[in-house]
Amino acid sequence: MADEGFARYGPIERVIVAGDVTLRLWHPPDVDALIDVAAFEADERIPYWAQVWESAIVLAEDVARVDGRGRSLLELGCGLGVPAIVAARVGFTATASDYEAAALEGVRYNAVRNGAPGLATLLVDWRNLPDDLGRFDVVVAADVLYEKHHAVALAAVIARTLAGDGVAWVADPGRARAVEFEPAARAAGLTVARKAARRPQGVTDGPEIDVYVLRWPE
Repeated sequence: MADEGFARYGPIERVIVAGDVTLRLWHPPDVDALIDVAAFEADERIPYWAQVWESAIVLAEDVARVDGRGRSLLELGCGLGVPAIVAARVGFTATASDYEAAALEGVRYNAVRNGAPGLATLLVDWRNLPDDLGRFDVVVAADVLYEKHHAVALAAVIARTLAGDGVAWVADPGRARAVEFEPAARAAGLTVARKAARRPQGVTDGPEIDVYVLRWPE
């Protein structure tokens, strides 16, 4: 069932095409209006979740090329969950996770409207992971390396959630903190490679998106 509480933001529609999957994604019209000064002062919390990031679209395009049937996928720091919704559409048993409850409202609202009502959502704090989170065939994250502690935290969460024969994709638009991610992932025991940087299909300006590919050593 759609999370109708999300309607309080007066969401507007954006069409996103990822391979053979077309999403009609609803998102808040004004991110700045969602800033909570008290939440920022307590936890430096900014509503990044409410924006559709180019990294998420590139990652969704990569996910759309995969046959997800019989496989599981976890999105970390999902925001509005574009990659996770696409994953559910191409057959994955998909879970979208985020630190913000409002983000997960948006994921559920959009999942129902885009033919992915079975998409699971999970409220997750990387600093305090649930013991029963499990391991997934594919773990993805888009544009989550924007704070000092995120590189090490993300690497640790991927190490906790990636299946032994699985693959993780982390998309980033070249943020300054991203340079810390590859060494952090290697320190967590993972191998790291990169796909060729690119923009979303049809986009001719803006940052090119790096996609890091992580696996366990053979």
